[in-house]
Amino acid sequence: MTIRSARPEDAAAASKLLYDALHDIAHQLTGEESKEGAVRVLEQFFREHEGRLSHKQAAVKEIEGKAAGIIVAYGGDQAPELDRPIIERLRRLKHDDTLTLDKEADVDEYYIDTLSVSPAFGGQGIGSALISYMEERARELQYRKIALAVVHGNDRAYALYERRGYATDKEIMINGHVYRHMVKML
Repeated sequence: MTIRSARPEDAAAASKLLYDALHDIAHQLTGEESKEGAVRVLEQFFREHEGRLSHKQAAVKEIEGKAAGIIVAYGGDQAPELDRPIIERLRRLKHDDTLTLDKEADVDEYYIDTLSVSPAFGGQGIGSALISYMEERARELQYRKIALAVVHGNDRAYALYERRGYATDKEIMINGHVYRHMVKML
């Protein structure tokens, strides 16, 4: 069982894991209505060298050569630049030069954007291992806090993050849904 930086060739497996975690946000970010279309665009985003859903922002938990889980994280101070490719695509697609994305990350934090574990590998501590990996990366990059967002109603995820030392500091809106913004000091 290995955690490593993601690679472009992980895109096919990663895109499905990203979709499983993002749900309706995947459709918002891709501009696609169908699951297949959203997964296809997520795969394209993942292969790119820039963007918040690029392999450059991700780590993969690999078991027997398969991507069992994925985590995407980045500095909140980098979010505007990382969102640029997504916004440009959506503006072209929707013919709306004013289109923006919801602000998720604060500038002074390392932000866990997406965490997903394949159901085939659930209950093995993969999510916790991926979080630990990104917490260490945040420390190496000299961030003093790490954050994530949990949609209201996802009590299982909320409890996991609370056990790991995350605390809710505010509520934020993402794609019309209320999320708990949770922070952990490093």
